[in-house]
Amino acid sequence: MLVLPDREAAEEAAERTAEEQPLDGTPQIVREALAGEDDAEDAQWLVVLEDPDGVLDPAALHALAEEYEGWVETD
Repeated sequence: MLVLPDREAAEEAAERTAEEQPLDGTPQIVREALAGEDDAEDAQWLVVLEDPDGVLDPAALHALAEEYEGWVETD
């Protein structure tokens, strides 16, 4: 899952991921407050990626997330 700061970044990253990675479906975009965040404005946008076969390129995902000032969560 990519954790990104805003909806626009999440939408762009999801679109790029779908174009650049071998996905079976479209990544899901979800807004969620991270643990310890009380303010709704501090919520992050998540791009949820399903990779049961382990075919996604982790280095490319990390680079993409960093382009949008985000990061990759694997848990």
